Amino acid sequence: MTEISLSRIIAYWAEQDPARPFITFEGETVTRAEFDALTNRLARAYEGLGVKPDDFVTIALPNGIEFLAACFATWKLGATPQPVSAKLPGFELDQIIEVGKPALVVGAAPGTHGSVTCIAEGFKPDPSLGDDPLPERTARYFKAMTSGGSTGRPKLIVSKTPAVTDTDVARLGFEQNASSVIPGPLYHNGPFLWAMSGLFLGNHVTIMARFDAETMLRLMAEAKANLVYMVPTMMLRVWRLPEEVRLKYNLSSLKVLWHLAAPCPQWLKEEYIAWLGPDVIYELYGGTEGQGTTIITGTEWLEHRGSVGKPQPGCKMKIVDEEGNTLPPGEIGEVFLMPEGGQGSTYHYIGDKAKEIEGGWESLGDMGYMDDSGYLYLADRQTDMILSGAANIYPAEIEGAIEAFPGVRTCAVIGLPDEDMGNLIHAIIERADDGVTEEALVAHLAERLVRYKIPRTFEFVSEPLRDEAGKVRRKALRVERVK
Repeated sequence: MTEISLSRIIAYWAEQDPARPFITFEGETVTRAEFDALTNRLARAYEGLGVKPDDFVTIALPNGIEFLAACFATWKLGATPQPVSAKLPGFELDQIIEVGKPALVVGAAPGTHGSVTCIAEGFKPDPSLGDDPLPERTARYFKAMTSGGSTGRPKLIVSKTPAVTDTDVARLGFEQNASSVIPGPLYHNGPFLWAMSGLFLGNHVTIMARFDAETMLRLMAEAKANLVYMVPTMMLRVWRLPEEVRLKYNLSSLKVLWHLAAPCPQWLKEEYIAWLGPDVIYELYGGTEGQGTTIITGTEWLEHRGSVGKPQPGCKMKIVDEEGNTLPPGEIGEVFLMPEGGQGSTYHYIGDKAKEIEGGWESLGDMGYMDDSGYLYLADRQTDMILSGAANIYPAEIEGAIEAFPGVRTCAVIGLPDEDMGNLIHAIIERADDGVTEEALVAHLAERLVRYKIPRTFEFVSEPLRDEAGKVRRKALRVERVK
């Protein structure tokens, strides 16, 4: 066991091979030694601006080497990085600052957030500051991610994991000194955690400014990537590439493809298993809070189609009805989780409280069931479920069927109020070409869905329905259409 403070982890790998590539972004590569020196100087600049151990540092930067440098400079001071989208409007960033009370905001113009110290994107530390090692300091909390709160205001999800890592533990399928590609937005928990996990194990990590299907395949081939992190929207866009484009890149080095953050249509998962092999495909279900996770390989999935896997060691899960009763295998209810250390052992909120039931079990708001073997199958988020004519309808199932139609880029299914049925199913579709028509979709869906699950109305849009992390905000889409 080799546990190392995150304030020392870059130096650890630089001492072994200083010239080895560490991070690549938009054609620029920095070595381990270069990144260590850069972040030492940057940490001294942050310290001069008032950052102290266990402070929060809000990082409002786009994907890039600068984002990662800001995080490691923060850890080198024993402080906690708190990433947010660089596109946040000032009002929303003000709310996050009010909740988290950071010592520094990186990525905002000075003076734009009251008395809080801010530095703009592109900040360069004074070259007279030293780039030699700093004293070892270890933050109490590894990260503090942002999410929407139940009150409508942002909340922080503060990990209770200290800012240390074990270089002998090959977590999440990463290997030491390997190569990985992370195409997602780093302010989201998944891409952040996967990118950092790779760097903590000495990987050469390639990141992207924004996702593009063919560019990602090219980067994977160039970097000889062993691991890639994706969400189902990315998988779908890669699959929609012409076959000659998708197959022209050499992905023989790839050992692990992770997908998570949203349901993956079964047909799409089957195609990836056939393309890359079942041993390459891994799926994870869990929340930023870290109360528990499930993992399933492609090989397991072929035996338990539709499952997201079994609860991993260190957590328990159960399915509960509306009265709080534990349901038997095969019955759909709300998924509740409990970490091995008990409630609150993996995280705490700032600005909100968890949804819990008796005994400290907590829910992420997802519906599902377990089979007799303990495999979890998700239905949909409780808040997204549509009640129509006394039937519970899960949008993810319908969305998967729609997205199997050629020419559909992505879609979102919501319920719109109806006096007779309670709600009627409405499909919002982002299409790649005009060949996607309502008539063709209805015929396509009639072969895949029972009649009452086929949308009553269709809407075609040109703007993206999912964010950079592949998530769709059905509640917001519904509110816009019910005004």
